Amino acid sequence: MNGILLIAHAPLASALRQCVLHVFPDAQDAVVALDVQPNVPPEETLSQARALMAQMARPQTLVVTDVFGATPCNVAQRLVDGVRSKLVCGVNLPMLLRTVSYRHESLDALISRAIIGATQGVMQVAVTAPQNQARRSTHDQDHRDHQQ
Repeated sequence: MNGILLIAHAPLASALRQCVLHVFPDAQDAVVALDVQPNVPPEETLSQARALMAQMARPQTLVVTDVFGATPCNVAQRLVDGVRSKLVCGVNLPMLLRTVSYRHESLDALISRAIIGATQGVMQVAVTAPQNQARRSTHDQDHRDHQQ
């Protein structure tokens, strides 16, 4: 089974991990978080990431980060080898939930699931419920206040 290593600006990685464990409490050993603290040198963060990956001791690991080009992603690019570990950036909660759900699949399939989960989890939601609409004035001659 694949491991999932979250590397993100503090406190995002830990917060996302807690959300995932709320839904999948059995994934505690498979999902690890590294919060990148301000003013910590990238070399130190890389050392922490290597230690966490070694502690997970998984045959393959998906590393996910928050923002492409930022320190967490730059560290992760130096961490992954492209074979036993791969990187996806732009993490969100739908991505993680999908990833944890399919963590038993191959690493390449997991990457595809992660990206699909991330993109399908972002959508505009229309608010059209009657309770959210403005109420008609009391001067309305028809008095059609009922909900439809």
